[in-house]
Amino acid sequence: MTAEIQLAKEITFAHIFYMREGYVYILSSKRNGTLYTGVTSNLSHRLYEHQNNLTPGFTTRYGVKTLVWFETYDLVTDAIAREKAIKNWPRAWKIKLIEDLNPAWDDIAHFLL
Repeated sequence: MTAEIQLAKEITFAHIFYMREGYVYILSSKRNGTLYTGVTSNLSHRLYEHQNNLTPGFTTRYGVKTLVWFETYDLVTDAIAREKAIKNWPRAWKIKLIEDLNPAWDDIAHFLL
């Protein structure tokens, strides 16, 4: 394979990946409990991974499995930018974000079906 063909394939892959829909989400261990902010292009699949401890890390260690908030973006790059911003917010802002749309801190995963 020539270098030009390889480069074209890499550019095409990057274009397809970054043109995908994206989601920013917040998981909680309980009301006002431990929070986790994440980003993904497939929220249903990512939530399944979190809830079944398929990826070792923060959510598994702290039992953070309840989907309490999410936003959808046309471009995953926009979702990534929003996730970075939210991760830098004070905890009180994140709680307000959740409670403005989900005051009972219900598991809203059923909205993904």
